[in-house]
Amino acid sequence: MASKPRSEVDMRNSLFHADTGISRISDHLYAGALTERWNALSGTPNGGYSLAVCLQALKQEMLKLDFPDPLAVSAFFLRPATPGPVRVHTEIARAGKRVATGEARLWREEQEIVRVVASFTDLAQAQGPTLMLNRAPDLPPVEQCVDMLDGKGMPGVSIAEQLHYRVARLPGWVQGKPGGESIAEFWMRYADGSDADTVSLAALVDAAAPVVLDFGERGSSTMELTVHIRARPAPGWLACRVSTRHVIDGYHEEDFEIWDSLGQLVAQSRQLAVLHRATG
Repeated sequence: MASKPRSEVDMRNSLFHADTGISRISDHLYAGALTERWNALSGTPNGGYSLAVCLQALKQEMLKLDFPDPLAVSAFFLRPATPGPVRVHTEIARAGKRVATGEARLWREEQEIVRVVASFTDLAQAQGPTLMLNRAPDLPPVEQCVDMLDGKGMPGVSIAEQLHYRVARLPGWVQGKPGGESIAEFWMRYADGSDADTVSLAALVDAAAPVVLDFGERGSSTMELTVHIRARPAPGWLACRVSTRHVIDGYHEEDFEIWDSLGQLVAQSRQLAVLHRATG
């Protein structure tokens, strides 16, 4: 496997960076806005997108401590988000030699929407024993794959317009014939051609169609999301693997892996979500 890249990708000209941008109001308080460009199946801003806004604010605090990269992130989604102005309150809980941990709370119209606890580090300085017992998805080259949405997007799901997805074969749910597949593998990349950085990885693990669509479900909404960022991603397409193994009383877990163009694991996550039909 090629050595991991040591420099962070510059996303300042990307749509994702613009739509997760924040500005400092005062100590530990930031202002931003959620847009309609990242709406999920629920018709509201995607959870991973809202999480990224929180991380952008917390990152500003962590940069003062020389910790630019999220490492371990846990987010609780307390209420559905809506487009419009938001503010983010941050707090540093502890700063050590290798890791600092803090909290971010996203508020919209006097209601707390997302609460995040995250540890940051400098992944460029990470070193130690490595053992890989897993491998990247075995996908054909991107140019030999199929556009999962055939360039048409999904009505009301604007996040699908901001990302490109390529698959070896179309899943059953796309063809109107759910096949009950519990694992999906695909390529993913931002539609504007920008490359992922470590903050955007925390959003991308929640940026694909939930596997439960192939069970005939309408979709699901994330309640809690835990993300581990393992390395800074190399530029290019990202190979993804997502799976669900247990649907119990309307709740399901979803595991997600992201591998970069060099074949290194750069992010993994687990979320607990509730099926849309379970919520009416």
